[in-house]
Amino acid sequence: MDNAPDPLAYIAVNKARWDERAPAHAASADYGVERFRADPTHLSDVVRFDRSRLGALTGLRGVHLQCHIGTDTLSLARLGARMSGLDFSAESLRQARALAGDAVDFHESDVYAALDVLEPGGYDLVYTGIGALCWLPSITRWAAVVAGLLRPGGRLFLRETHPLLWALDEKATEPVLRYPYFEHAEPLVFEEYDTYVATDATFTHGGSHTWNHGLGEIVTALLAEGLRLVRLDEHDSVPWNALPGQMTESADGEWRLTEAPERLAASYTLVAVRD
Repeated sequence: MDNAPDPLAYIAVNKARWDERAPAHAASADYGVERFRADPTHLSDVVRFDRSRLGALTGLRGVHLQCHIGTDTLSLARLGARMSGLDFSAESLRQARALAGDAVDFHESDVYAALDVLEPGGYDLVYTGIGALCWLPSITRWAAVVAGLLRPGGRLFLRETHPLLWALDEKATEPVLRYPYFEHAEPLVFEEYDTYVATDATFTHGGSHTWNHGLGEIVTALLAEGLRLVRLDEHDSVPWNALPGQMTESADGEWRLTEAPERLAASYTLVAVRD
């Protein structure tokens, strides 16, 4: 059953949030936009984390779904892929184009409508980075889009926040379950006027609608679309301070539980191939 609510409800709320925050994200040192401009070999921390898992990208045609301001997208292009980026936020794409120039081809669309603006079956690589799937109500619809974009032999590369981390109370002083682990029909609705990077900007759009998706649900949705799972690595870290007061930043720019980080699967890397 399709769990998606009225698109005019969640898409409008979430789009307003991302449109407003994109300029602040591009200006924040946390995204390193100036480092990208100063150093043509610079890669985002997220892509660098998975560099050994990504393998050779030279000549591959790739698309980054929910690409935001394009730092990961540009990083993949710098590794040799012919990249496109897709996002529903016009302001995020404005920032992405200003950063990447002609190195990446960007498209404005909700991810569920990606096949209307991108070539079906035309991609060797579909990439999705950290913090993307929580904005989507139905993981089965997402998996169908991924399968529809990939050519035979093409692969999905996903680095994502672990659903276990999304289920924890971010305001607690120690790991405590608070939110659903499994996909839920109604969104989690928040009203928060901050963001996840260092910035002096103030925001007027605080609303967000999000969903969690269990790891088994994600894998099963991909298998149902004919993809073959070839790698699934769970990590004890995530690239932002997801649990303030509970995490410490490491030298690699990743955040882990300060006490006994082995208790928490904080993110994962998944690779699946369309046969």
